[in-house]
Amino acid sequence: MEITFTGKRALVTGAGKGIGRATALALARAGAEVIAVTRTQTDLDTLVHECPAVKPVCVDLADWAATERALKDVGPVDLLVNNAGCAVLQSFLEVTQDSFDMSFNVNVKAALHVAQIVAKGMKARGSGGSIVNISSQASHRAFKDHAVYCATKGALDMLTKVMALELAPYQIRVNSVNPTVVMTDMAKIGWSDPVKANAMISRIPMGKFAEVEDVVHAILFLLCDKSAMTNGAFLPIDGGFL
Repeated sequence: MEITFTGKRALVTGAGKGIGRATALALARAGAEVIAVTRTQTDLDTLVHECPAVKPVCVDLADWAATERALKDVGPVDLLVNNAGCAVLQSFLEVTQDSFDMSFNVNVKAALHVAQIVAKGMKARGSGGSIVNISSQASHRAFKDHAVYCATKGALDMLTKVMALELAPYQIRVNSVNPTVVMTDMAKIGWSDPVKANAMISRIPMGKFAEVEDVVHAILFLLCDKSAMTNGAFLPIDGGFL
């Protein structure tokens, strides 16, 4: 199944590393004009070196005002991938106010804000569009030391549902992908211990964690017109996790 995004403009947050970076590169290869957003300039520099066509935007999405300034002049966007995220692992009794606030600011509030900016433009142009929020298996499964992370992803899933409901009249589809562990730099924080990792893998019938490309392929499908009747869905990328 060939997917092309020629003539489309895509904005990807958290585009400096991992899933976001791979998604930005895949969209560019498929013909999209890509706006890559991340807070780390060195990551943007290496991304642009790898793919000079990418338009870089450096901003901390947890900063509401800075996000407004950074994105107000990016131009029309047809496709949005809300990938920026963070994971602070603490037991429930050890959760701090700072880790709670930072996690919700990045994983939920920033996703809402960027989607608002993009969707307002889509609505004004009457062009429709597609938004994919990068959620997690942790939105509906409890994992030790993931109290805040699980809470943010549960919140993001319900945000996806409400966005899908309210934006559909403007032909804007909103879906999420919900992967199991993908061994990006962020995931290694929680899953580099072989004992812990093997206990998790034992619950995955496919017998392994997901690869970055497994998630990217799902994102591209949900962004493209071949999923035109898919809206408000959570697509598990979890190998049949039990």
